Amino acid sequence: MGLELADIFRQYGPAYRQKYADQLLPSHRQAMRAIEQCRTEALGGQVYACPECGEVQYSYHSCRNRHCPKCQNDKAQEWLEAQQDLLLPVPYFMLTFTLPAALCEVARSNQSLLYNLLFRISAAATQHLAKDPRFVGGQMGLVGILHTWGRNLAYHPHLHYLIPAGGLATHTQTWLPARQDFLLPVKALSKIFRGKFRQALAKTTLFARIPSKVWQQDWVVHCKPVGNGRTALKYLAPYVFRVAISNRRLVKLENDQVTFRYRATDTGEPKLCTLSAEAFIHRFLQHVLPKGFVKVRYFGFFAPGCRKRLAVLRQQLEQECPENVAESEAAPELADSPPEPKLCCPSCGQPLLFQRTIQPSGVFYRPGHDPP
Repeated sequence: MGLELADIFRQYGPAYRQKYADQLLPSHRQAMRAIEQCRTEALGGQVYACPECGEVQYSYHSCRNRHCPKCQNDKAQEWLEAQQDLLLPVPYFMLTFTLPAALCEVARSNQSLLYNLLFRISAAATQHLAKDPRFVGGQMGLVGILHTWGRNLAYHPHLHYLIPAGGLATHTQTWLPARQDFLLPVKALSKIFRGKFRQALAKTTLFARIPSKVWQQDWVVHCKPVGNGRTALKYLAPYVFRVAISNRRLVKLENDQVTFRYRATDTGEPKLCTLSAEAFIHRFLQHVLPKGFVKVRYFGFFAPGCRKRLAVLRQQLEQECPENVAESEAAPELADSPPEPKLCCPSCGQPLLFQRTIQPSGVFYRPGHDPP
């Protein structure tokens, strides 16, 4: 078995928590302890035995923490199957909003406020421009996912939106198709996004901490087509359950230093990054979301209160675009989805039989209980 994030946390986590006891948030402690205990005897589990050769296998419970790399692999397919009501037989676009680097320090120390503003203002800016009849002329549907990391674990808050190419007319509620190769002008959208963000921050005490130059800079907004129906959802699913770093990217832990793989943003070339164990833990923890924060949100006609209207719209579009219906009917499958676990003996292949339950032996961290 290769190096895992849990190995790093088990070896260096106690010293890190002791050193930064006054600075660590409860959510950081919870994530660390959950990852350390994931699939270990501390969380309990079951014992199975092979009736043929006597081989004994232990199956330990997972921590189910959303920041654990071992607990997110099988959730993308489940999410895909639950999103079928959002599939429309039209082209889709991926729209990305990035928070400027000058705002990152403020965002890091005020995550709930800045992340909520990022969602609310980017969605409002998109809907504002979508109302223009030169582009869409109506209300759009948006599914947004928050990411906070770059490829080398640097702090890089940004939002990905999945958006159908079109919208609903305000008064008639009829479908207004957009172009398949163009959704919205990103330069104009960037200016609206920046202006609305400034207005919102001006109402808070944080505004004085923002460098004035950030309001003269171009804010990065990117848009690209991502296909139809289930192809678009398949494109989005990994973004929903991706964690800051997967175990397979960890290369080695040596001389109190962690080395991991990443790909250069500009060239895509594979590179290695080596950090002290303390710096690595710090980089990871800055991507742990505040307790209860919702990282996937729905706007416009995708909002939860609009699902009945969305069903009517889908039926209308299926009648108008029958050539796209087949692609949107079935839940897409991810190419790298893990197979269903089979409880078979690794020695002889016979089915394993349940023997007994293992009760949790460790102190499992729960919200409100601060571990050491």
